[in-house]
Amino acid sequence: MTRNLNSATDGDARISACETDEPVVIVVDDDELVRSALRRLFVSSKVAAEFYASGTHLLAEARFDRLTCIILDVRMPGMDGLEVQARLKQRHVDVPLIFLTASSDIPIAVSAMREGAIDFIEKPFDSDDLLARVRHAIDRHRHVRREAIEQRVVSRKLTSLTPREYDVLEALVTGKTNKQIARIPRETSRLRVMAAWRTRFL
Repeated sequence: MTRNLNSATDGDARISACETDEPVVIVVDDDELVRSALRRLFVSSKVAAEFYASGTHLLAEARFDRLTCIILDVRMPGMDGLEVQARLKQRHVDVPLIFLTASSDIPIAVSAMREGAIDFIEKPFDSDDLLARVRHAIDRHRHVRREAIEQRVVSRKLTSLTPREYDVLEALVTGKTNKQIARIPRETSRLRVMAAWRTRFL
């Protein structure tokens, strides 16, 4: 479900995802015509989106702890797209970035991709092509988030093991035989160790 909010920055309508894992596209462009065109595209495609007129407003107001991607204009007054990208990296924001560029900005876009952006789209853009790239970016972020959650689960299970249980896990990982593992003291909980092992390696 989506809902309409008024942006406190530039009056653009914001189509926001509710408190779910519904993906939301974040658009940052100082050109009101571009924002309006993208807003119409995302509304017609039933894609939740938020719109910001500058990198400053993005950094001050946007949430990055959700399933998302950012469409970022290269050339903006004040803080340009490359500076916004650098600020996001400083904050350890791991969100897919798609740069919007004019044909003359392609060398800049290439530099942005070297710094971690996943794609760039030339203006004027094809709507279907842009939507396809946005969906790819969202799928990529979904995969990254899932891996991060799985890693946290593994870390919690490993830290819950006693030293003796960890010895059993290490024996399993290094390929020790059942007979060798059986020599580890009985108070070790093999069920807990096997659960941690399956989480980590299966």
